[in-house]
Amino acid sequence: MDFALNEEQIMARDMVRELARDKIYPTLKEWDRKHQPHPDVLPLLAENGVLGINIPVRYGGQGFDYITLALVCEELERIDASLRVIMSVHAGLNSLALLQWGTEEQKQRFLVPQARGEKYAGYGLTEADAGSDPVNLRSTARREGDVYILNGEKMWISLTALADHFIVFAKTDPHAEPRHKGITAFIITRDMKGVSTYDEKHKLGVRAGSTGSIVMQDVEVPVENRLGEEGEGFYIAMSCLDNGRYTVAAGATGCIRACLEDSIKYAKERHTFGVPIAQHQLIKQKLAFMQQWYDAAWLLVMRAGWLKNQGQRNTRETAVAKWFATDMSVKAALEAIQLHGAYGFSDEYDVERYLRNAKGAVIYEGSSEIQQLIQADYALGYRHDRPLRCEPVPYDAETWQSEG
Repeated sequence: MDFALNEEQIMARDMVRELARDKIYPTLKEWDRKHQPHPDVLPLLAENGVLGINIPVRYGGQGFDYITLALVCEELERIDASLRVIMSVHAGLNSLALLQWGTEEQKQRFLVPQARGEKYAGYGLTEADAGSDPVNLRSTARREGDVYILNGEKMWISLTALADHFIVFAKTDPHAEPRHKGITAFIITRDMKGVSTYDEKHKLGVRAGSTGSIVMQDVEVPVENRLGEEGEGFYIAMSCLDNGRYTVAAGATGCIRACLEDSIKYAKERHTFGVPIAQHQLIKQKLAFMQQWYDAAWLLVMRAGWLKNQGQRNTRETAVAKWFATDMSVKAALEAIQLHGAYGFSDEYDVERYLRNAKGAVIYEGSSEIQQLIQADYALGYRHDRPLRCEPVPYDAETWQSEG
């Protein structure tokens, strides 16, 4: 494993860094206060090829690898988690699922416009009684000839007000044993009759993002919109989470870096007892811990990204990266606020926003408690990765960057 970034990865990282810093950050705080997504963000990311950064060129993307996807997510969350959430949902949970599981016809209909940024994509698994226990979902899909009739409600879904396409999961066999074999995945579109969405406006964090519910009332979904086979939905959902958790981990690494960089700047400017507070030992300790957390999180993300590039199973590695990076992002934000003193308690500085955003990441896409159980079961030998029904798509530069 080579930790050195290549020229293409550096170019993509720097492009997104400048884009987020110069075009989005200046007004980001305003939209966070309004609890509204910035209306120009998605078009801006689309225009610059970011939404399809990790999709092969032949499917409308830029043909970059999984490491580049992580670098992009780090840079976006360095500014705000709402920006990284776009990539987690549009690219990680949806587009990569289509690349892995979709038919060629589905890729042309849905993946190509998503990679080009002409359409935006969401993902609906969570329900009121199905979060950490996804097999307990209550949405149903009943086949009638050439269509499925979907009913149910998905909650805490990102991009609900903005996405054109959603991958959703419903039970086609409520009595299946084991229960997970009764779940099937579908691609629905916003314009389907019976699909409605609404946003949640009162969140602790990710306020500049769209989060809400998808309601499905007798939605007729063509059979050709089924993703995978009947009963494969659980396997698809779990493979999606391998991608989504990877982007969350990378984003949390960006949050840690934001806390560190902002704290270094403040510690050099703020004086007490006649010297910059950066010269006080306990302040140095906080900065040292943040640097340690960032370095460790970055290495865990890079290991998962390397495995993804090789097309190797990375469930355990991605889970531990997500667990560590998100937990440490909360700790880093708390230390950053403490270091900033009373200023850290106000929104004059960004660190209070980092904490509000970081808290969400230890809950969604597998809570820290779920990640701990996963790691314990691997260590104890209770959990073993079985062969996937559809293997992850390895990165190959020649193939991914070819238009053929």
